[in-house]
Amino acid sequence: MWRNITISIVIALLFAPVVIGMCYYNAINKPVVQNTLLVEIEKGDSFSKITKKLLAQNIAVDNFWFKVIAYQQGVINNLKAGEYELTTDLTMPQILTIFAEGRAKKYTITFPEGWSLKEILLAIDKHPNIYKTLKKENVGELSSLLGVNEKIPEGWIFPDTYHFEKNATDISILKMAYAQMQSVLAQEWQSKAADLPYKAPYEALIMASIVEKETGAKQERSMIAGVFTSRLEKGMLLQTDPTVIYGMGDKYNGNIRANDLTAKTPYNTYVIQGLPPTPIAMPGRDAIHAVLHPEKANYLYFVAKGDGSHQFSPSLAEHNKAVNDFQKHRK
Repeated sequence: MWRNITISIVIALLFAPVVIGMCYYNAINKPVVQNTLLVEIEKGDSFSKITKKLLAQNIAVDNFWFKVIAYQQGVINNLKAGEYELTTDLTMPQILTIFAEGRAKKYTITFPEGWSLKEILLAIDKHPNIYKTLKKENVGELSSLLGVNEKIPEGWIFPDTYHFEKNATDISILKMAYAQMQSVLAQEWQSKAADLPYKAPYEALIMASIVEKETGAKQERSMIAGVFTSRLEKGMLLQTDPTVIYGMGDKYNGNIRANDLTAKTPYNTYVIQGLPPTPIAMPGRDAIHAVLHPEKANYLYFVAKGDGSHQFSPSLAEHNKAVNDFQKHRK
């Protein structure tokens, strides 16, 4: 009897490595995710808690082998917090690699060209995956939070699409956009045309915001920039409606009346000389480039033709005729 027991033990010991090897092979190669799903690792989660979260979502990780593989990869204490999208057919080693490398799911937010700071802050406030730290009562401190020299950060948020992980703060996203605007403006300023009427990049940013609001047609931006450049050089008023609208704030209801054009606001370029005190929107690179490379033409006026383009004129008489032609055509 003892001989038979001894033989059984020997056979078991001989086959044990084979069985363990097969189990290990299955552990590293068998897909454990059946359907694409989201798993969130919170800061401070232990390896055990992470495993429980996976099991709770019917991800077929094996407690023992999952830990063994984590030790082998050297990541058991290096799984990064974040929200992860796990796709079908991932294995345990692949899941651990995703967690260890911090390949968290990315969300996006887009700031279109020509948006104001108010519109950008509203979009951020509505985004469900951005953690809100800015309160209405301290929005006025945004310049200091961003590191903007001006009291109002209008114009300093570069219009683009930004990628971030869940619960990224509002200020972190705004800092990305501010850094991008600084970079773009510096690049464009460095290669600007000669003899422009701007003493500093900020003045060009202000003008670019006006050009951005005047037209969305890329091919017209340099011409409109040329008109405004000529007006500045000749000491003429800019007389641009978008600045009036910005100065009206919430009072603007879709129409500009005669008394609005004579109202003394810091942004009414029918009254003030030169540029308004701040940008009126967030200009894109094309508008900034156009302002720093304006088309040299003899135009001082332009009027919208109703098809998205403008009629440019060198004199007031021709401009008045173009306005009349447009009005007649519109009727």
